[in-house]
Amino acid sequence: MSKTSTAFFIAKRYLFSKKKHHAINIISVISMLAVVVGSMALVCVMSVFNGFQELVASLFTEFDPELRITMADRRPFSANDPHIKALKASPDVAVLTPVVEDKALIVRGGKQMVVTLKGVDDNFTEQTDIHKILYGEGAPMLHVDVLEYGILGIGLCGQLGLGASFDEPLTIYAPKKGEQVNMANPMSSFNKDELYSPGLVFMVHQSQYDNHYILCSLGFAQRLFDRRGQYTALEVRLNEGGSRSSIEKILKGSEFIVEDLYEQQSDVFHIMKVEKLIAYLFLCFILLVASLNIIGSLSMLIIDKKEDLETLRSLGCPLSMRRRIFLYEGWMIVLSGCAIGLGLGALLCGLQEHFGLIKMGGEDGTYLVESYPVSMHAGDFLTIFLTVAVMGGLAVYSVIRFTSTPALSPRKSEAKEEN
Repeated sequence: MSKTSTAFFIAKRYLFSKKKHHAINIISVISMLAVVVGSMALVCVMSVFNGFQELVASLFTEFDPELRITMADRRPFSANDPHIKALKASPDVAVLTPVVEDKALIVRGGKQMVVTLKGVDDNFTEQTDIHKILYGEGAPMLHVDVLEYGILGIGLCGQLGLGASFDEPLTIYAPKKGEQVNMANPMSSFNKDELYSPGLVFMVHQSQYDNHYILCSLGFAQRLFDRRGQYTALEVRLNEGGSRSSIEKILKGSEFIVEDLYEQQSDVFHIMKVEKLIAYLFLCFILLVASLNIIGSLSMLIIDKKEDLETLRSLGCPLSMRRRIFLYEGWMIVLSGCAIGLGLGALLCGLQEHFGLIKMGGEDGTYLVESYPVSMHAGDFLTIFLTVAVMGGLAVYSVIRFTSTPALSPRKSEAKEEN
């Protein structure tokens, strides 16, 4: 039997055998439970953060496109740009929607509000799952003959005191491009138009949209903002098998940039990532404290087994092997606790995902979901395993390396081996 196998065999016996002092057994169990609880907590917390991130992403996908193409400096570009023709001809593009988006002033019943007017092509209903967030009894149309319709966010309707349908049109103002304000007649410096109600509102459950956005036809926005023959963005829905890289290849060498959903809402998702990181670091601190239990457990075990260690040294067992016994035992405590914790965490998250055991607390429909959302990622499990392994390994190594027990300290004859 090799030295490694012998050391592992003895370590296993020490781990499961009854100690002379019953307290050592209790401390060993506590040290393993600390690793179990810490690992399980990391799995649950990180999975909940993943669940919330995917929930928010699902809300945005019903309004934001799969890919959004703009100029690098966000300036408008020509509708006759050759890259647009290339995109329309690409087999990777399922739907291409031109967009003109800018700020406008809305006037209604003595109330004035600055809103974001988003003019889209008639194929906007094919671009995203927007039909899922439309409410009312009208049809999703933005213009008929000479009438122009606007679909308002539900929060904006509330601020204006409107319902899903209203009879009187909304008056929209936008400053004329390249003109100075005429102080004698300020209104002459603004383009003015009207939007009627199609009997629909949208609700994204995000205030930046629900409280500030109006959807209108592309032609209406181009006239109001003096953007005839221009677009401010292109929204892309890919065919199955299509990829972002193929779109970027078409636009290579141009000033266009391509943004996916997460990049379009980078501020929101960046905040969520920071929150997840802070939660991870906080739980890592708890794991660090749990590692102190491992130090205490191994230290007391070494003291408990000092007679055995003296016997092994007298029989010619080298210092490296004696240290390896407790190194292996420490690793068994750490890895066993981590494996059990990961398993229990995955089990709890699976139960939460399928049965919604822990509710959000809003039974009257206050929240979008009734229970906490969870989503388990393999990368998180790997991160947790490595975190526990590093912290536990450092704790074990510190005990083995710096213990003052004579049986684990080198004699003069073993100093060369130690070095």
